Amino acid sequence: MPDSANPLGEFLRARRHLLDPSALKMPDHGRRRQPGLRREELALLAGVSSHYYARLEQGTARNPSPAVLDALAGVLGLNAEATMHLYRLAQPAYSAPARTRARKPEKARASLVDVIKGWTEQPAVIIGRYRDVLAANDLAVALNAQFTPGLNLLREVFMDPAAHDIYPDWEEVALGAVAGVRASAGTDMDDPRLTQLVGELTLKSAQFRIMWARHDVRERTSGAKRFHNPVVGSITLRYESLADTSAPGQTLMIFTAEADSTHEQSLRLLATALPVEADGPRPARPGHALANPTE
Repeated sequence: MPDSANPLGEFLRARRHLLDPSALKMPDHGRRRQPGLRREELALLAGVSSHYYARLEQGTARNPSPAVLDALAGVLGLNAEATMHLYRLAQPAYSAPARTRARKPEKARASLVDVIKGWTEQPAVIIGRYRDVLAANDLAVALNAQFTPGLNLLREVFMDPAAHDIYPDWEEVALGAVAGVRASAGTDMDDPRLTQLVGELTLKSAQFRIMWARHDVRERTSGAKRFHNPVVGSITLRYESLADTSAPGQTLMIFTAEADSTHEQSLRLLATALPVEADGPRPARPGHALANPTE
């Protein structure tokens, strides 16, 4: 299930356990009961009292100052996104206004769906806040069957046995998916959709439990992703994730190949293999209903 009623404490504790004491030149006082830094060691490095830091983890100290949060972020090695997440957890009253909870199934804008359906050279996918595939063009589904509308990419990467074949860099993809969901959720950890999804994966996947417990936070922005495709074999594509400002939490992912590369040739070959008459939506794989139709 999602985290406890003390999200700040859960986050601090999880990130503390990921630190390497030797890399931070902490003295060796014998075997540690748990990995990472002890509470008092983190407090020392951050310049706060061990008693105060313990109260932060326990949830009895409220609204730590920006100076304290910046010090903790520095010791924990947080990037800008994770530091902002730390601020939201610690000072919800001073963070951005809370968004409306996604208690209704997300839907992609029909006008945007029409746009990507007309693209024949770039795979494109519209993904919801918790990695539900809301819409995709034919080339995207041909590239990766997990881009079929109605599926959830977080569930598929952990529960679909074919995921390790589809993604040669499976662990990187899985860690990114988990971190992206945490970034999308922010402090809204009791969203029913998130509760159901995380609860299911926690029960069914030990790998998910380990990755979720890390409390990584990272937005989907841009980069490169490798796929293994049954038609063209190995193919590496760059992607850009664009936020749909009219639908908070939804992103449009567009994939492109490097010009004049073998990957560009593979993408063109994949496009030519598509049925000419395939204008309508593709059905989900057996056992997966189309839970999120477009508007």
